[in-house]
Amino acid sequence: MTGVRRELRFLVNDEEVALGDAGAGDSLLDFLRLRRGLRGTKEGCAEGDCGACTVLVGRLRGGDVRYEAVNSCIRLLPSLDCCHVVTVEHLSGAEGGLHPVQQAMVDCHGSQCGFCTPGIVMVLVALWLERPRPSEAEVRRALQGNLCRCTGYAPILRAAAAAGDYGLPEDDGLVRNREAVAARLAAMADGNRVELGGGVVIPADEDDLADALEAQPAATMVAGATDVGVWINKDLRDIAPAVFIGHLDGLGRIAAKGRTIVIGATASYSDAEAALTEAVPGLADYWSRIGGWQIRNMGTVGGNIANGSPIADLPPVLIALGAELVLRKGRGRRTIPLEAYFLDYGRQDLEPGEFVEEVCVPVPTEDARLGFYKVSKRRDEDISSVCAGFMVRVRDGRMEEARLAFGGMAATPRRAEAAEAALRGREWGEAAIEAARQALGRDFTPISDWRASAEYRALVARNLLKRFYLDRSGTVSP
Repeated sequence: MTGVRRELRFLVNDEEVALGDAGAGDSLLDFLRLRRGLRGTKEGCAEGDCGACTVLVGRLRGGDVRYEAVNSCIRLLPSLDCCHVVTVEHLSGAEGGLHPVQQAMVDCHGSQCGFCTPGIVMVLVALWLERPRPSEAEVRRALQGNLCRCTGYAPILRAAAAAGDYGLPEDDGLVRNREAVAARLAAMADGNRVELGGGVVIPADEDDLADALEAQPAATMVAGATDVGVWINKDLRDIAPAVFIGHLDGLGRIAAKGRTIVIGATASYSDAEAALTEAVPGLADYWSRIGGWQIRNMGTVGGNIANGSPIADLPPVLIALGAELVLRKGRGRRTIPLEAYFLDYGRQDLEPGEFVEEVCVPVPTEDARLGFYKVSKRRDEDISSVCAGFMVRVRDGRMEEARLAFGGMAATPRRAEAAEAALRGREWGEAAIEAARQALGRDFTPISDWRASAEYRALVARNLLKRFYLDRSGTVSP
């Protein structure tokens, strides 16, 4: 094993922090407000939905510092080792006045009560750093994770569009000081494992992670914490002992191997988006329905699978595509089909000390007809009532292969085997689709909960199959 360090090291604005008493469930939001007096960062929902707590977190990627907007209410302190946290108090313009985004918000009247405004500003700064003159569609997508109840979004959209007229990123302090910040973060990264009192382990690398989980197989694994943070805040759950893995670059690699895209388990939704949406036609619109921008920056592909949720967004899509999982324990690995990983509610095919290492996603063939759908109460940043991934291979007018996967219809994400059988070998047409729609009643007996009734879920599942047929037949635009 490598050496052991007994403190976290990170930057908050311009200040270096060395922290030896961070617990597994301590949030960045509480640290900023209660221990640093940085109260511009607000607590709203405490579950990553409202965006009032948004800050920027920068981390070294390939020698450069990459900043992302994240929800500090569910970002846990041990995940910040060797990172740079930027709060609204640190923003300023080129001459020391308001930041261009802040000034645009003032001039466009983008704030009323002001409670949500710091979080909105931080998201728009993250967007401005990438695109100082964004399109309205880009602004709307960036603001998916920010709720404002009093201003109305029209002034905020105008402010986002105008921010580039007030200043450009090359004049911003974060950009001008990027090299200096990168040097400070690199100096903090000593290559050691971090161990803190209260059961926190931050492995030095992937082999060290495997060793840590063999030593503590019951430890909670924490990557993006978009689920775990909610367990802590809403269920008051104690997650210690906990192993934090979001920083492991080797576990987050994305690579193409022949006609397979290999996604490391800690790759975030934002990291994996380009590779998957470019290779899989029709996936881009579905991808934008996964959480808000802050959640996509934090949540991981592996975590969305490993938690085993029956309503997780990615498993139905990946099951339809025929994805496989690489599971690792110690120095050994095994590969299983993704659908075989889910055994029952809260139970997965995972041995003690074993973890998801990679997700292998086949690139669809040209004869594949694809459809990805999510139905939820709110269009953006909401949990699914029903989600579905469909892949049907058609050759000479007949369906040679059908993979129909649903979430929200059973105790686990699952394929609709009876409906698939109703399609295979038949001509692509309404008769076969209708047979598959009726067969769904043999595949699933959904439950009622506060998101949807059993009857609604059953109807939605049938209708999504019909929608898929209409979309892929050119009757309705996808």
